[in-house]
Order: sequence, then structure tokens, then C-alpha cells
Amino acid sequence: MSEALGRLITDLGERSLYDSVSQCSRCGYCEQACPTYVATGDESKSPRGRNQIVRLMLEKKLDDPQAAMEALSTCLTCGACTTACYAKVPVVDIVLEGRRMLRGETHWLVRAACRLLATSPRLFAVLLKIGFLLKKSGLSSLGRPALRAAGLSVLASMDEHTAESPFWNLDDLTHKRETPESPAYRYFAPCGPRYLFPRVGLATMSALDELLGKGAYLDNPCCGLLAHNYGELSDARELARKNIEHAEKSGAEPIVGDCSSCVAHLKTYPQLFLKPEDADWRARAEAFSKRIKDAAEIYGACADRLPPGVAEGVETTYHDSCRAINPQGIRNQPRLAAKKAAGGSFCEMAGADACCGGAGAFAFVHGDLSEDLLKKKVGNIAAVQAGVVLTSATSCLIQLARGLRKYYPDARVLHLSEFVAGALEKKHGA
Repeated sequence: MSEALGRLITDLGERSLYDSVSQCSRCGYCEQACPTYVATGDESKSPRGRNQIVRLMLEKKLDDPQAAMEALSTCLTCGACTTACYAKVPVVDIVLEGRRMLRGETHWLVRAACRLLATSPRLFAVLLKIGFLLKKSGLSSLGRPALRAAGLSVLASMDEHTAESPFWNLDDLTHKRETPESPAYRYFAPCGPRYLFPRVGLATMSALDELLGKGAYLDNPCCGLLAHNYGELSDARELARKNIEHAEKSGAEPIVGDCSSCVAHLKTYPQLFLKPEDADWRARAEAFSKRIKDAAEIYGACADRLPPGVAEGVETTYHDSCRAINPQGIRNQPRLAAKKAAGGSFCEMAGADACCGGAGAFAFVHGDLSEDLLKKKVGNIAAVQAGVVLTSATSCLIQLARGLRKYYPDARVLHLSEFVAGALEKKHGA
């Protein structure tokens, strides 16, 4: 069995897992906010249904662990249910705890990836470069049948649906960047912008340098989200400690990240250190989490400094990353920036705050359900005839790029950082 946290930080304070589950009154108000319940109508795939499954597990009344795992594994962990819930029941954390209790031994591939990110990030980067070379050469497609036969169908799906494969990662592209004596901010490189979308990381630093002043590349370890979500809590804590120590040595400047999923996780580091013996680390984690900012927050706060309407001419809309709008409450800030830069070309689409079905590896594990959510999202984009869709998380970039290529090639997806940086460049070019 995978290790579980046992205790959670909730809106009512620190609680045991059982007390957290018991906050759910089963009113059902969360159900219409849950993408998987709306798509399936299955009570077990609703937030209150998942809460009750975990409660049954804790009361040792669970009859069908396999059905329970199916219900819990189909949770997108988007957090929309908690946003809709009057009691703010922490359903995502409850679901993750349930998964940890049911999962048993974590898949060896996930364990290997977590270990590499925790102990050998350079080797991880080298292995990715080899994979990207295989992708560019077309050889990776030949290996998909073998991956599926070996039980690695998720890797095969990832290769099939991921279009970008940059050889140079963000570390390579920033190694000559000078560190100012008094940086205005520290850039935290999430794994997505670091390895998959280095163009996003470059755009973020370019935009922040312009808006805040010259910043420094933090050269941080992985945030540990993968390890946290897949039951490797020892690796998640190890990475959290490394990031906290690394940040403490860097000063007291704001730490800005540009993948909303990773940023949301960084803000929850205190929850990893709730044991009495971890009291010192909890205090340090709380101080660390207060320094963390989502790039989307910064752009909203600096919207009055963006050039007006420089991107006008192409209809632009915004898709909310689940981990930005729900746990972080970031709704208006990115829109302030997008509207200022797009001018009259900005249009709000229906269901902007609904999950697109990406959710990390969800799209590759639960393909049919993910596709249903993706089609609905692309339909909403097409309904406003958008040519550009903005977002703030890696999973959303991957999922929306795939959906637009497949169903609506008239539009493209950009990270909000790219849009803001592009607007600032046009301002200087004018």
C-alpha cells in the first residue's frame, strides 16, 4: 500500500482524513460542477460519491475495491467541486488519499520517474532528449506497438498525442543568463516549461523582466507534483525540502512559476509536513508557500502597464486552468491582462472554467472520457470563432493543442506568458 498523509489542511483547519470526509453532507450541490458526473451521470463519479467511497474505505465497509479504484481514478482533480461546495470539502485531497490507500505498489515507471526527478534530474533530461530525438526522427511511432505490448500504453499515447519535442530544454537556453545582484523575482521552472515548452519559460522571464524588473533563474528541482499525485510521498517530501532549502538560500523575493498545476502544488507544501516531528519543516514550508506566485497573478496586477490592443485583429479567448481557478482562485487576473493586450478582440467563451480533460496523464489513461470533455471545450472555442486560446498550465497546452489540431485547426493555443510577452515586444517594435 502506498503511504497516505492521514491528515489534511482544510478550510476548517487541520483535520484527520475521516473528519475531512465527514464534512460532506451529501447535499449534491457539487454534482453539476463535476465534469465527470455531468458527462456520465454516474453517482460514483460524482464528488459526493467519491467522498462516500473513501468513507467506506475508512470504516472498512468497502465491498468492491476495483470499482472504487475506477471511481477514484476518473477524478480529474480539478477542484471545481470544492469551489462549488459551501463547506469547502477538500475532495481532491480526499480522492488522492483514497487512491493511495487502494493503489498498493506504484507502477514501476512512475516510481522510476519520481526517483529520477528527485535524485538525478540531469539523467532525466538526457533521457528526454533521447526520446525527443526518436520523436523527431519518426522512430518513436514504430515503437508504440511494443510499448503497448509491454503494458506501457500511456507512454505510447503520450508519444502519439504530443506534437512538440524540443531538444534544448530551458536549462540549456538560460545557462548564460546573468543573475542580477538584487533580482526583482525568482523564476521557478516547472517541468512542463522546462522540458516540453521552453518557449513558455523564455516568454515568462521576458515578460516579468519587463513588468517587474530583471529576475533570476532559480534553477530549482521538480516541484514533486507527480510524486504527490501518484503515491510516492517520500519523494514528494524530498523534493519539497530541496525546493525550500534552495529558495531559502536565494533571498526573499517572490518566486514565480508559469504552470498553474505546479504553482498550486507549491502553495500546498505545508500539508506534506503535518506530523509532529515535522514542525520545523512545516513552518519553513509555510514561509516558502507565501513567496509563491502564479505568473497569471502577476500579469493581472500589471495589466495597466500592458500596451492596449496590440494583439487586436484575431479573436482571442481564455481557458481557465483548473488548478488556477479552483485552489488558487485566479479568475479575473489573467483576463485583465488578456483583455488589455487583445483590446476589442477579446471574447469570453461559454464554459471557460470547465476542465478540458487534460489533467496530467488523465487524457492518456481515460481517453474516451477525456475526449468528451475536449470536444465540448473545442466546441465552445469554435462558437466564438476564436483564433487564439490562452491558458496557464502545461496539461491544458497539450490537450488543447491536440483538440484544436483535430477538431478546429483555425485556432491555436498559447500560454498567457507568450501572449503578454508578444504584446510587450510589439509595443517596443511600434
